[in-house]
Amino acid sequence: MDAFTPQPRPCWVAGRPEQGEQALEVLHPFDGTEVASVAVPGRDQVERAIAAAAAVAKEFRRTPAHVRAEALLQVSRTLAERAEEIAETITAENGKPLKWAEIEVSRAVNTFRFAAEEARRFTGGLQRLDTEAGGVGRMAIVRHAPRGPVLAVAPFNFPLNLVAHKVAPALAVGAPVIVKPASATPLSALLLGEILAETGLPEGVFSILPVRGKDMDALVRDERLPVISFTGSTKVGWSLMEAAPRKHVVMELGSNAAAIICPDWTDLDHAAQRIATFGNYQAGQSCIAVQRVIVDRSKADEFVPKLVEAVAALKTGDPHDPEVEVGPLIDEDNARRVEEWINMATDVGARVLLGGKRTGSTVEPTVLTDVPKTAKVWTEEIFGPVLVVSVADGVDDAFEQANDSKYGLQAGVFTRDVQVAFEAAAELEVGGVIVGDVPSYRADQMPYGGVKGSGTGREGVRSAMEDFTEERVTVLTGIQL
Repeated sequence: MDAFTPQPRPCWVAGRPEQGEQALEVLHPFDGTEVASVAVPGRDQVERAIAAAAAVAKEFRRTPAHVRAEALLQVSRTLAERAEEIAETITAENGKPLKWAEIEVSRAVNTFRFAAEEARRFTGGLQRLDTEAGGVGRMAIVRHAPRGPVLAVAPFNFPLNLVAHKVAPALAVGAPVIVKPASATPLSALLLGEILAETGLPEGVFSILPVRGKDMDALVRDERLPVISFTGSTKVGWSLMEAAPRKHVVMELGSNAAAIICPDWTDLDHAAQRIATFGNYQAGQSCIAVQRVIVDRSKADEFVPKLVEAVAALKTGDPHDPEVEVGPLIDEDNARRVEEWINMATDVGARVLLGGKRTGSTVEPTVLTDVPKTAKVWTEEIFGPVLVVSVADGVDDAFEQANDSKYGLQAGVFTRDVQVAFEAAAELEVGGVIVGDVPSYRADQMPYGGVKGSGTGREGVRSAMEDFTEERVTVLTGIQL
C-alpha cells in the first residue's frame, strides 16, 4: 500500500476549494518546523477568480442588505465557536504568543459583527434642493454604490483580523472580494474561506489566493478589480499605487509610533507598563507598536528605570506557552535586520539599556537611549521589539520630535491636561492621537489610518465601507415639500 501523503490545504477560487499548480510551505517562526503546506493557484485559477468576481458584482450589489448582514453574522458566530482552533493556527503560522492570538480572534469576531450591523444601516440620504430658486420642486437621493470588486492584500502580522478588515466591509456593501494573504501566513485566511463557504453567498463573491508576492502583478493591474485595499510596507504600498494609478487604493502603511510622557503625568509605573507591553507585543510587529518614547526631562530620571524594569519583566520564549508575552519575529531574516539596526545605532553612539541580542528569529526586548536622530531605529519602522528613548524639554519640543518623521499613523500622549490633549490633536501629524495611553490602541469600529508616509484612506468597518463605495445621485423633479 502506498504511503498516505496529505494534500496541501486548498485555496479558494470563486468560493470553491481547489488544489493549485504548486505548493507553499508554511514554517513556524519560532523553530522553523513545517506547519502546513498550501495550494498556490496558477494563472488560470487567478483568471477564473477575477472573472467570477466581475461576473457576480452586479448580482451581489443587489443582494438585500439583510442577506449580507446574516452572512456576516454567521461568520462572526463561527469564528467565536472555533476561536481556540483559530488562535492556535495564528500562533503556529505567525509566531505571536497565544495570548495575543486569542485577542486577535476576538477582534475578528467583533469586526464581522460590526460589519453585519453596518450592512443593515449603511444607506444614503435625501437632500432638498430648493435652497436656491432653480431647485424648487427638486430633491436629491444620495446613495452609496460599490465601486466594484475589491483586491484585498493582507500582511503577516495580523493574518486574521486584518483580512477581516478588508473582507467584512466589502461584503457588507455588496462588493466581491479577492484576498491575497501574506505568503508567510496564509492559513488563517484560508480557514476564513472555509467559514465563508458555509454562508451560502453567491459563487464568485470571494476568493482566497495565496499567490507569491512576485506573482501578484496580474491581480494588481487587472481593471476588473477597481479597488485595492492594502496593508503592508511603505515600499510595496507606493509601488502598488504606481502600478495601478487609475484605481481606488486604500493603504495602511508603516509607522514609527511615538509615546509622549508629558510634564503633568504622575502615574509613571502605569505608563512604563503600557509602553513596555505595547512596544513588544507581537514582537513589535505592529504598525502602531510603540517605537519612540519621548519623555519630558522633568520625568526622565524617574521614568526610564521604570521602563527598563517593565521591559525586563516581559517573558519571552515559545509562543505556544500561555505565559509568554514576546515571541519570535516572522523569520530569521527580519530578526537579523533588527539586530543590524541596533548595532548600527550603537556604532554611532546609542546606549543599550536592555537587550540588543538575537537568538535565531527571536530578538531580546531592547531599550536604547542617546540615539542620533539620523539612526534607522529612529527614522524608520523597525517592526521589532525595540524602544528608543529620547528626552524633551517641554511639550512643544516633544511634539516637534514626534513630528520629526516621514510617518504619521498614531501617537500616544500621556497627559491629564485637557489643553495639552487638544494641542496634541491639533499639532501632531498623525491619523489618530490616543490621550492617556499608548499609540497602539485601536478599536475595530473607529476610523484608522495615517498621513504622510503612513498611507491613504481609512480602515474601521464603516470607514472602509465608505472607501469601497461612491456616492451616486438621483434627482427627483416635481416634488412638493
